[in-house]
Amino acid sequence: MPTAEPPHAAESPHTRIAQADVSDRPDRARCWAWPGLAVVLAGGLALRLWGVAQGLPYAYNADEADHFVPHAIEMFQKGTLNPEYFANPPAYTYVLHFLFALWYGGAAGAVHAFAVHPQAVYTLARVAAALLGTAALWLLYATGARLFNRAVGLLAAAVEAVAFLPVFYAHLALNDAPTLAPATLSLLGSAGVLTKGRKRDYLIAGVGLGLAAATKYTAGIVVVPLAVAIAARFLDAGADRPAGPGADPRVDRGNAGRRTLAGILIAGACALLAFLIANPYALLDYHSFHSELVRQSTLSAESQGKLGAPKEGGLLYYLWSFTWGLGWAPALAALGGALTIWRHQRRLGWMLVPAAVLFVAFMGLEGRYFGRWLMPIFPIACLLGAFFVWQLARWAGRLLGRSGPRGASAPGGGPAAQGRLRLRSGWALQGAVAALLVAALLAQGLVYSIHSGLVLSRADTRNLARSWMLTHIPAGAKIVAEPVEPEEWARVQAGAATARNPYYWHLYPALFPRIDANGAIAPAYLPKIGLENYETTLYPALITFYEREGFCWVITGSTESGRAFADPRAVPHAIAYYRALERQGEVVYRASPYARGQEGGQGSIRFNFDWSFDYYPLAYERPGPLMTIYRLHGGRCRAA
Repeated sequence: MPTAEPPHAAESPHTRIAQADVSDRPDRARCWAWPGLAVVLAGGLALRLWGVAQGLPYAYNADEADHFVPHAIEMFQKGTLNPEYFANPPAYTYVLHFLFALWYGGAAGAVHAFAVHPQAVYTLARVAAALLGTAALWLLYATGARLFNRAVGLLAAAVEAVAFLPVFYAHLALNDAPTLAPATLSLLGSAGVLTKGRKRDYLIAGVGLGLAAATKYTAGIVVVPLAVAIAARFLDAGADRPAGPGADPRVDRGNAGRRTLAGILIAGACALLAFLIANPYALLDYHSFHSELVRQSTLSAESQGKLGAPKEGGLLYYLWSFTWGLGWAPALAALGGALTIWRHQRRLGWMLVPAAVLFVAFMGLEGRYFGRWLMPIFPIACLLGAFFVWQLARWAGRLLGRSGPRGASAPGGGPAAQGRLRLRSGWALQGAVAALLVAALLAQGLVYSIHSGLVLSRADTRNLARSWMLTHIPAGAKIVAEPVEPEEWARVQAGAATARNPYYWHLYPALFPRIDANGAIAPAYLPKIGLENYETTLYPALITFYEREGFCWVITGSTESGRAFADPRAVPHAIAYYRALERQGEVVYRASPYARGQEGGQGSIRFNFDWSFDYYPLAYERPGPLMTIYRLHGGRCRAA
């Protein structure tokens, strides 16, 4: 287990500074650190597994339904390891592909399980994400212990264990939570490069960098701490061994340069090799890889790519996201750590702070921004926040030690007894202050992550709506369902996506524009549009068309209508459509995700591409949008 050790002759001056903060002997530190780490890992895993089956048998998250699990299954069906998809790097897809092969006994078993029991496949993929997210906690502890001491490492791991965004996205088969493991592995290696400079440290840092970039491209930001660690190692090389009498400093510099060059080659080769092992078709199918990478970069730069997207700018949005995705106290502590670390350990400041600043600046200048895109730098933020709280606790301890109780007396009345009493009182006060600081750091994340577990463990509103429909809407009836759920939702066998599994109801082709602004019927086979443009197909005249064609049941969800009401000028016809539907349709069923009495309007939570899908606000009682089912009574619907 990596930890701070007594300095020796082969260590750099930075190592001795970093380890000067350690107040416990290594053997005593293990006595409290290891049980504490066990609690953090167990608690973090429990939070990540609580409600892991939410929404199933349907994968309601569009990215989860479209990306990693389906592509892992398609590799079996096509008989190739080429994902033929590089908008997201494929490392996590490969993890799932081989996990499915092992779990289901090969390609045939995995394909059959996904066709008949997709809920089991998605649950397995989500558990894998949760386990990788938990592994990242152990690696973060080890990194903090190596850079600072066990207390800082344990506190950093505890912050990430309860922080809302890492906990929530560990419930989904997406690459966000799994990315934290290799990214933190690279940080651990970089910490070793900075403090010891062994070949295995360069190897670990390089492997982690390659795997992180092959899991999520933006996680390649961990190359910055590695580069700083290598530079610091080179600058410190002359101080590793005191030069003897008559020694030529040019020889020492030459040796340092050769060692640094060897380290760079090791780290670079390991990073490249790890990236290609986890993403081999980046080389074998370079044309597809490059074209999709360029396309993804272009999409990220589009400022108006999503209806209802925030418009305050990425920098402000990400700063706001820190306050709830990580928490107010951890975010402010990370800021405090970023400012104060230069005074205490300047080399660590250069290693940690620029990476976080560069990442936020780069991502903030993109046109699209989502809170979860911050997660690759959460380990750095947790380390800085834990370091700052550790410094506060030490400062408070020194202050209380100087101003502790001095007038107390003890039985026996001797000076020694009074000194022991003052010492015990001082330790008690210091412990109370430290406990309060830790509680303040963890409280918000713990409250909201527990709330998330409660929400996700309850039935999704879309599943409730489907259950009502099975009872009240006849088989074969014509329905209009907004794309807030997959089309598999309307099949006879819940969740089973096979051609032999027919639809229970006749679905209106919602993703094909059929009516123009004047109410005229559009050509029957126009190109299918995307979810981003669905609201542009809505006009009040559609309701008359539904009634004329016998589509008497209309199912809406607030995550679609909310986009329109968040930007009404962009889609005025959609606003008119929803208002006309409220006037002309009869509400026969409503499933609300909010606590009782908070269902007003389009929902008690204003539409947001984060909170409307991750259910952060405490107003949520269950997952899903506000689902409303209307019954139309005009045209053919009068006799239906």
